[in-house]
Amino acid sequence: MKTADFDFTLPEHLIALRPTAERDQSRLLVLHQDGSCEHKQFRDISAYFTPGDLLVVNNTRVFPARLLASKPSGGRLDIILVRPAGSMLEWEVLFRGHYTGRITVNGALFANIAEVPSAGGEMRRILRFHELREDEVDGALWQHGSMPLPPYIRREPDAVDKERYQTVYAQNTGSIAAPTAGLHFTPALLAELRELGVRIGELTLHVGVGTFQPVRAEAPEDHAMAAESFAIADALFEDIRKTKEAGHRVITVGTTATRALEGVASGRYTNEEVKNGVVYGSTDIFIYPGYEFRIADALLTNFHLPRSTPLMLASAFRGFPAIHKAYCEAIALGYRFFSYGDAMLIL
Repeated sequence: MKTADFDFTLPEHLIALRPTAERDQSRLLVLHQDGSCEHKQFRDISAYFTPGDLLVVNNTRVFPARLLASKPSGGRLDIILVRPAGSMLEWEVLFRGHYTGRITVNGALFANIAEVPSAGGEMRRILRFHELREDEVDGALWQHGSMPLPPYIRREPDAVDKERYQTVYAQNTGSIAAPTAGLHFTPALLAELRELGVRIGELTLHVGVGTFQPVRAEAPEDHAMAAESFAIADALFEDIRKTKEAGHRVITVGTTATRALEGVASGRYTNEEVKNGVVYGSTDIFIYPGYEFRIADALLTNFHLPRSTPLMLASAFRGFPAIHKAYCEAIALGYRFFSYGDAMLIL
């Protein structure tokens, strides 16, 4: 198995640049266990659930992690805040090129960028805000930052993205990318599932660089996944156990929720703290074909980039030949791809 095996050609016009007018207007490709496909609207998804099923969602909240900054020379930097580095005033950041020194954002945020060694000796880029208190940072980012849309969405983020590049159940702030499989749900559709007898469980995995870093290694097993932080209540694991014992299914929404659960179930995680019945940790689990799923019985996901880790996870779930066939069918029928695109339910 090689990384090149997960390649496919996608016409550029099928990359969704904006969300549908309504969240549940997206299309839904249903991939059955025998490899056959059905083509539905997302609002039809409740037909594929039965009473007693457990739907697990990732309630992370995306924050305006993109800063368009100016150097004293007048040059520009396009910066992504990755994660706090000790406090809300200091952040690990990503940007192209090399720069250390002062920056400003909209003439209102002032910061300094430095390079510091990590515990492993690698250099990290650290941004430190000035003239702000720690409790003012979140509000300042929502005022002066923008949503960190993926680079294949070739337009500037706008006010609509602050609502639509976010699930309706987003709660815990910390992601620099949306758990996009959940973008299709509406409050009414979630209420419909509950009325059907489907329970909805929540966890948090903050989406970071690990999810969207490309696989550059020739073989997938040589790819190192960056760890991402999660929080999962013990009560959710108990609900999962009871669901399976009763013969019902656990349906995970997105590759991030799947990785969080499978990371813990497989022991591929770091347990950092247990507090008030919640496990806080991180996982660097990389799921690709050959992995045996321990929790997920069905997977709701979007259509992913070639050679990407989410595509490999979906391929592990149903096998790449079936996924590739479904992708070819979706392309032929004009499905919309990637973050703002359509959805696939893998049964």
